Amino acid sequence: MTPHTPSTDTSPAPKGNAWSAVGSMTLCVAMLIASEFMPVSLLTPIASDLHATEGMAGQAIAISGLFAVATSLIVATVASRFDRRHVLITLTGVMVASLALIAHAPSFSMLMVARALLGITIGGFWSLATATIMQLVSAPQVPRALGVMYMGNAAATALAAPAGTYLGHMMGWRGVFWLLVQRISEIGGA
Repeated sequence: MTPHTPSTDTSPAPKGNAWSAVGSMTLCVAMLIASEFMPVSLLTPIASDLHATEGMAGQAIAISGLFAVATSLIVATVASRFDRRHVLITLTGVMVASLALIAHAPSFSMLMVARALLGITIGGFWSLATATIMQLVSAPQVPRALGVMYMGNAAATALAAPAGTYLGHMMGWRGVFWLLVQRISEIGGA
């Protein structure tokens, strides 16, 4: 009988529900991108409601980008200390909280704080997304899995602004963001 030696095999574990996880990440990407670009079509009503100029309202888009860049530079280092699933779930929670704050924002400054939180989510998610996909599926499936995830990105980029305009006309800009909160909560609860 030979003594048991620890395995040095570093290959990933079998990928049981990998495609479900890829699908979840794709939905998250779509909602994240929709949340990021939705204000583009709602700047005028946001500015009017919050007593700001349209140029000031446009800064709500810029601030999320600024925070996304800053977060992307540090999140991989910080996230390496935690289970990546928990980090992604936390980032999704921050996204929902930021959208609720946007929908409820009583002032322009609160809108900017909420958009900064969304930027943290954007930077955090994108800095972890590719590595997460690469861990979820086997090496030959990585291109397909990344393609699926980026399909959510492309669809949301193309549809967010026109959908925002249409829905904003029907339910107001705050209603659009409450709708995003509701949809993300439903996806998360499924």
